[in-house]
Amino acid sequence: MNKMYFFLAALFFTAVSFSQGTITGTVVDAEAGGPLPGANVLVQGTSNGVATDFDGNFTIEVWQNSGTLVVSYLGFIVKNVKFSGPGNVGSISLEPNAEALEGVVIVGSGVIDLAKERETPVAVSTITAKQIQEKIGNQEFPEILNSTPSVYATKEGGGYGDSRINVRGFDQRNIAIIVNGQPVNDMENGWVYWSNWQGLSDVASGIQIQRGLGASKLAVPSVGGTINIVTKSTDKLEGGFVGGIVGNDAYIKTVAAYDTGLSDNGWAASVLLGRWSGDGYADGTKGEGYSYLFSLGYKPSDSHAFNFTFTGAAQWHNQRSQNLSIRDYLNFGGDDFRRFNADWGNLNGEEYSFRRNFYNKPIGTLNWDWNINDNLSLSTAIYGSWGRGGGTGSRGRNFGIYPFRKDLTQAIDDGDLPYRTSNGLIDFDAVVANNKAGTPYTGGNSNYTGDIIGSNGYNQDGVNSNIAIRRSSMNSHNWFGAISNLKYELGDWTLGGGLDLRGYKGYHYRVLNDLLGLDAYYSTGNKNLDTGVIQTETIEATPFKDMGMGGAKIDYYNIGEVNWLGVNGIAEYRRDNLSGVLQAGLSDQSYRRIDYFDQPQNVTSDKAHKKGGYVKGGGNYNLDERQNVFFNIGYISRQPIFDAIYPNFANDVNDNAENENIFSVELGYGFRSAFINAHVNLYSTSWGNRFISRGVDLGAGVEGTANYSGIEQLHNGIEIELTSRPIQDLRLNGMLSVGDWKYKDNIEASVFDDNQNLVGTSTLYLEDVKVGDAAQLTANLGADYTVIENLSVNANWRYVGNLYADFDIANDDNFLTPNNPGALKLPNYNLFDLGAGYNLGFKNTTNLDFRLNVNNVFNTKYIAESNTNIHAATDSVLYDGIDDQNEVWFGFGTTWNLGIRYNF
Repeated sequence: MNKMYFFLAALFFTAVSFSQGTITGTVVDAEAGGPLPGANVLVQGTSNGVATDFDGNFTIEVWQNSGTLVVSYLGFIVKNVKFSGPGNVGSISLEPNAEALEGVVIVGSGVIDLAKERETPVAVSTITAKQIQEKIGNQEFPEILNSTPSVYATKEGGGYGDSRINVRGFDQRNIAIIVNGQPVNDMENGWVYWSNWQGLSDVASGIQIQRGLGASKLAVPSVGGTINIVTKSTDKLEGGFVGGIVGNDAYIKTVAAYDTGLSDNGWAASVLLGRWSGDGYADGTKGEGYSYLFSLGYKPSDSHAFNFTFTGAAQWHNQRSQNLSIRDYLNFGGDDFRRFNADWGNLNGEEYSFRRNFYNKPIGTLNWDWNINDNLSLSTAIYGSWGRGGGTGSRGRNFGIYPFRKDLTQAIDDGDLPYRTSNGLIDFDAVVANNKAGTPYTGGNSNYTGDIIGSNGYNQDGVNSNIAIRRSSMNSHNWFGAISNLKYELGDWTLGGGLDLRGYKGYHYRVLNDLLGLDAYYSTGNKNLDTGVIQTETIEATPFKDMGMGGAKIDYYNIGEVNWLGVNGIAEYRRDNLSGVLQAGLSDQSYRRIDYFDQPQNVTSDKAHKKGGYVKGGGNYNLDERQNVFFNIGYISRQPIFDAIYPNFANDVNDNAENENIFSVELGYGFRSAFINAHVNLYSTSWGNRFISRGVDLGAGVEGTANYSGIEQLHNGIEIELTSRPIQDLRLNGMLSVGDWKYKDNIEASVFDDNQNLVGTSTLYLEDVKVGDAAQLTANLGADYTVIENLSVNANWRYVGNLYADFDIANDDNFLTPNNPGALKLPNYNLFDLGAGYNLGFKNTTNLDFRLNVNNVFNTKYIAESNTNIHAATDSVLYDGIDDQNEVWFGFGTTWNLGIRYNF
């Protein structure tokens, strides 16, 4: 009986201990200050949840004495609020989602120009660290942005890191790629080599793509948009993770990171190391790479904060660079013809390729944030980058290896390629045998008498020109810069000014990599020497060893110098529901070229200067707690790139190089509620005052030169982006972008003969010709669903239409005649992806994540891009409606990756 009393008493006290209670509170917008109606409030670990009313208030019944409320609202950062017993938890402020990027760093936000929801008047999409971690897997880094409007990213040739991205129809030269506030577009040609940034998926804390003019204060090439990448910096909290991924084609990746957290004396450190390797989806494209990051932060007081970050990625990978016609793939590719690659074969029974990329591009940054007083602050970043590496290729008389002015199919049928196997691969054993069978050297250098020496064209004294070797074309650089922004807050106004300094020196030269059986190579590239030079030194194609900068070089050796001085100013106004911004910037860019091989009379060129600048502004008005409208307008005068100043691989300055003119205007509307976020943007961008020169046939075997100026493209479009949470466990996202990108007018040019005599005129018939290289119609629909606690699945559908071939108007003769067929339209396609994730939670914040992704689930065959513009004729053999002689890149078939990550 006593035991029964004891049991009933224990049961009574337990029931009292877990008796029902009521918790109340209010959820508000931390940025705008107003309530958030319909925000979700959930007791962590249960299905017990409610939504806030129109005034942001909530009441929830709980059975626990203590616990955590998970407060979420679409477009805002989820917040956890602890409670201990019933009562009022007060006001809960949620930060807009874009602010998540600013929250990942201790310092440096003053030089990172992130757009703010319902305030900054630009079209913007944000990819969070969680999305990157879950869905990128073994995809290319730019591909994570394909779910956002007006973006077209492809794997191009398919080697690791050989991807590219277009925004609103503009390629990477016309998009500003910014990492932690620092521009990373190549200072000479504007391109971005994503293989140099292979580690970004490991270290990125978020990506914000600002389409159009963007919010950056720097004078950067943001014609199509600005991609802001914020990397992991010194974390405020202690913790870390260890993870690994396996995927198709022997892909393996491991990564580990640790953060010390901010100590009592203001110090914190973070470190990350990663490694990946794989055989590659395309045949003969295996690769290997390492990523690394070290970050040290110091906050001595509330007024000062410092952070030093050193990060980079060292990698090598074989490539697929040789353009292939559709019939080449079909004839030589076998069952999965999309994998075929004409740049590789076997040497001594092992994979060997003429094309290999290798690079290591570390970047170090020192940030200093100084809060001078309550109203005045200064943020400065000093950075340096030391890129070392290049790419290999064939050198010598290799017409027996690669086709000349015909595709691989035709060249093999014609018997032009004796060093190819029947399946289209390179027979490197035969190449080596041919090299070794050459005539022994009989020239004047007795040290090499009797050796087998090859050359690219020289064929005297027993030097053999009918050979092939592998060379390395090096493209190393030293790049230093500083960015400093001063901000002053004056009531409703925020005023600012900034300085942007950059100095760049690019080293371009060739070295021997593999003699393929030869004893030496006879180089005639240095015109400063009376005779050629016999060379035997080879440089290994790896980022981990000497790059040969101080050694023997072949073919060419030149240096490009670009220096940059930019100043900018900004005025921002915020009051109640209205915000506005006006920005302006000026820049002075200097160029100089130094040629050690090709310019005996003019080693160092004259220094050229070009000035540029921009002015842009806009405003945002919040109609109510749910709706906002914005506009922006701007003009950019952009300096020509280095290659346009020195267009002929010589030191002569091109006096005709002029600034390009860009004008853009945009209107936007936003709507948000507890269940849906929607954005609609209308834009129009004009890219004009472009110049090209091309050869034209004057008849009777006479060639002339036509200089076309004033070429203009007009890019108009509409973008719709939606996110929705119809129920607590389901999140939907979708987008639709429709573009109308075309050339504006026909272009007249004067034609000159070789003696620069005016001999006539020429017209490029470009009016209303579609711009190629990117899809003008894209749509995306995705769903993430929590099946049970800790288990989620996701699905994604993507549609691509109105995709046109990439063509060169300087070389495509179609456009010399009126009524030409225009740009070749490629077949539309649909892709489906699936994924699943499971989180196994332990004590505190320790958990284990499992993740599976399958891309292109239905193994759809599709053409991602075409490098030719061949229209079908009556005798054409067609593939999916287009001539099979077009040179294309097919997209990948089904790929997969499985990952595990332990967070502590």
